[in-house]
Amino acid sequence: MLQLRNTPIHILGIGGIGAAVGWGLAHCGYSVILVDNHPGKIAEGRKKGISVVGLGTHQIPIVTFADWIPPNVGIILLCTKTYDNPAVLSRLPEDTFLVPIQNGFDPELEQRDHACEGIASFVSECERDRPVTRITRPGSLHIGARRSITADERAEMMLLAIALGKTQLFPVELVPDIRPYKATKLMYNAAISPLAAMAGVDNGELLTNPLAEKLFFALLLENYAILQQARIPLARIGPFHPKTVSLILHTPWLPALMAGFFRPSLRGTYCSMASDIHAEHARTEIDAYNGHLIRLAGEYPCPINRATFARIQKITSEGLKPQYQHLEDLAAQLPKGTLS
Repeated sequence: MLQLRNTPIHILGIGGIGAAVGWGLAHCGYSVILVDNHPGKIAEGRKKGISVVGLGTHQIPIVTFADWIPPNVGIILLCTKTYDNPAVLSRLPEDTFLVPIQNGFDPELEQRDHACEGIASFVSECERDRPVTRITRPGSLHIGARRSITADERAEMMLLAIALGKTQLFPVELVPDIRPYKATKLMYNAAISPLAAMAGVDNGELLTNPLAEKLFFALLLENYAILQQARIPLARIGPFHPKTVSLILHTPWLPALMAGFFRPSLRGTYCSMASDIHAEHARTEIDAYNGHLIRLAGEYPCPINRATFARIQKITSEGLKPQYQHLEDLAAQLPKGTLS
């Protein structure tokens, strides 16, 4: 049985989630090792430490991914983007106690036999070149099993949840099955992220611009329909269960009320895809988001997901700049009546 106080916790990826989780665990006295491959972020972190805005800085050991040796005993928290998973997974033994805390569905990761995963409903935004993160939207960290687990695996999962709960950066909810939470997070992420990223706006702007709002709600409904037809269980993340969200969006006048309710909490927050799409050699998690939904849909019609996937691919492959025009182009590609 792992004793977390005496066992290093390796966190791969110093992004918003990795930086916040690493800071919190170090703050509570746990032994943390951060792993990343961004030279500037590594240099800055080694020199000035890891910071959560408003809460302070901790000096935490940082190892480059090239120099990192996976531990024989311990927990590895996988907080990278899904497109970085292949390089990580190729170096991990199958019996590694791996706990991904990611968004989206990576087919290679899904095939592994790891016991549990985490899903964050809070938003933590880390600067691109410095390990300085800011929690811009409160929410929980859900930890739960992704398959039938042994008594030892359950105990280790509980120890991790307890450790993370001590950080007090976010509530930690230990759930019996993480998969419904992961599917619900995908339903939202695959609507918010690509639209906000291609338009180059914060998440709240999706509920301010009429066309952006119409596309957002339509994509949200299509995502829900895909998951329903695939018989994927969903859980409540935030104030409403996905079924309730669907009913609201199908009811006249209620979508406008819901937009007003959510707009303040989304204003000033940015999806993780936003920084990716601005990168010089842009690559995004679109395949783990909308690509997964398209594969899940099979023959079920999903025109908005297909058009959104194609638009993000075009933007990244041609090095186009984010702008509202992409939303207009996206809407123009949809079959007549899709947004009515």
